[in-house]
Amino acid sequence: MIYLLTIAIAATRFLPHPPNFACLGALGLFAGCYFAGKRAYLVPAAALLISDVVAQAIGIPAMGFYNPLVMVATYTGATLAVPFGRFVRSHGIDRQVNWRHLPLAAIAASTLFFVVSNLGVWLGPWYPSNIQGLVACFTNAIPFYGYTIAGDLVFTAVMFGAFEFSRSLDPVWIPVAHRKLG
Repeated sequence: MIYLLTIAIAATRFLPHPPNFACLGALGLFAGCYFAGKRAYLVPAAALLISDVVAQAIGIPAMGFYNPLVMVATYTGATLAVPFGRFVRSHGIDRQVNWRHLPLAAIAASTLFFVVSNLGVWLGPWYPSNIQGLVACFTNAIPFYGYTIAGDLVFTAVMFGAFEFSRSLDPVWIPVAHRKLG
């Protein structure tokens, strides 16, 4: 399932959407919540990498490979949603998802992505390396931040909701402690 989910998320980057209205933050939250170990960090990074390789190969503007510093910041920002997913799970009853924390985790992941990725953009070749350049970079990125939050909230609701709904249909997913035996 992890491979299919990663490929599906990578494919969504090619669908028409507002800038930064993407499901990478939601994928990081989901991976942090449901996948064990370091593998969870690979999921959003792999989705980005797959889509960047394909975009580079077919020549899609504004996607693919670009300034390495900005790419590192973008990939780092996307993977930093994973700890928020772990938090949502660890603070739930019986380590289940704490639904009250999920919207806040999505907003926190969006905010961290905004800060980290825009620091990379500021340090990249587009803005002067001074306080005025930093302010200009973050000011120009504010509209993208709104799209990032909206995308993370929508896709978090869709991914977690669909997964939990699918689990409710299949008794194999019910934890042993909660199954009625006999």
